[in-house]
Amino acid sequence: MCESCEARFEPWATASSQQPGRREGVDRRAFLAAGGAMGAAGLVSSVFAAEGAANPPAPREKEPARVRAVFLFPPAQVVNDGQMEDSWRPHHWFTWPGNQFEPEKQQQKFTEVIRKIADRLGVKVEFAPEAIYQEAKATAWLEETRQSKPDAVLIVNFWNTLSKLALRLATEAAPTAIVYHPVGSNHQLPPAELRKQDGFYYIHSIENWDEIERGLLAVRAKKMLQQSRLLRIGPSADAAAVEPLLGVEIVSAPADEYNAIFDAIAIDDALKSEAMAFKQRAARVVDVEDAYFFDAIRAHRTVAEMMRRYQADAITITCLLLKHRKPCVSFALNNGNLVPCGCENHLDGTLTQMLGRWLLERAGFMHNPEFDTSENRYFGAHCTCAVKLHGPEGKEQSFWIRPFFHQLPKTPALDVQWTPGEHVLVAKYLTGKNTLVCRTGRVIESPASPPTGGCATRVLVEMDNLPDVCEMYSGTHPIMFCGNVGDARRFRAFARMYRLTFEGNLA
Repeated sequence: MCESCEARFEPWATASSQQPGRREGVDRRAFLAAGGAMGAAGLVSSVFAAEGAANPPAPREKEPARVRAVFLFPPAQVVNDGQMEDSWRPHHWFTWPGNQFEPEKQQQKFTEVIRKIADRLGVKVEFAPEAIYQEAKATAWLEETRQSKPDAVLIVNFWNTLSKLALRLATEAAPTAIVYHPVGSNHQLPPAELRKQDGFYYIHSIENWDEIERGLLAVRAKKMLQQSRLLRIGPSADAAAVEPLLGVEIVSAPADEYNAIFDAIAIDDALKSEAMAFKQRAARVVDVEDAYFFDAIRAHRTVAEMMRRYQADAITITCLLLKHRKPCVSFALNNGNLVPCGCENHLDGTLTQMLGRWLLERAGFMHNPEFDTSENRYFGAHCTCAVKLHGPEGKEQSFWIRPFFHQLPKTPALDVQWTPGEHVLVAKYLTGKNTLVCRTGRVIESPASPPTGGCATRVLVEMDNLPDVCEMYSGTHPIMFCGNVGDARRFRAFARMYRLTFEGNLA
């Protein structure tokens, strides 16, 4: 556990349209969702219902991300007639990709696949009715797109001499863009202004649907985050604020309110039954009395009620000194069901969990880092690890229940066993620094305590391509996700599209 996370958050920009504090009488309609884009609030309701908690949070309506897509290429007859608006026009010349690429068939194929990806993610994509190759029509599409204010544009460029037009549309039509440029539709070196410029995601590859999905995931994540609310519980309540880059609304509540709700929850037969059912899921219970399992479920219901009152999508609490009211078990359950819960009122870590919830649809393990300097290995430990590390429908990890490591009473905390050989990511969003960190590695084991110390869950990782593992240190509470290099590229895509500095060990 970390004892250095008591600082209050910076009130960057007071949310003028909203009053700080509790929200009453909010519309409870579930927001539009499809596939993996189910809203966090809607999901948390089902989670708490499944866990038996009273008063689940009401769903908050969210709008899906909107993307306008356009293909760039001329019909063959236009080129044959010498009507293409490029320097090859007098020669009736097919520049790359040549005259056998069949762009209309490629357009149909790309449209079908992109629609399927977007539908699965819950992203709305509107395609231009026909491909564009003329300057006048491109300008008209650009103006129409600006007026419709999409969250992003998707430019699919099949023609070598239309790269400058692709750049113009990518940088002028919407807040961000995905530019797809197939290998063989560019001649010689891909344009540097497309390869190196921030603010959009440039893909130069061969039918790389995964890359297109990474771009759409980034757009979805940004859209969901800027419609999300994070509740911070600490010594006092501050004015509502908005995190300037991610757009997350941040509200706060005093710990006294949390404590009062907890203290009012009676230990009845239903609560006892729920607590014992959870206890039975553990592979082993070490030195934790049943009375503290009852308190763990009281804390779980208190977290649910606080999120309901404040219409929150995520929560973080100054939790170290809550004693028997600590929400360690609640946070572990919620994170496994994609309801981000962060320890110690820590903003950076909780925002990273929220980002990973939408980019990966998996739980993030907030932890504190340590380092085996002899073997150059990474060690992470904390008390609120999810047992479902691969999403709500994924497998459950084996876990022990043991006492909280740092203070009496002996409240339950989860000792989750990570799978040896599992690919993992260690990520962190650095608030105020416009930086997103993501590094990859592989689990060695969950070492016992003793001989290691730390917290209830411990995991030892061999990081990839890091000669000195200590150089990856970015402060307290980075987030560990299950995921491979391809998953890490989702974070890099997000950083590229939203002008964040990306730090990592990706090639």
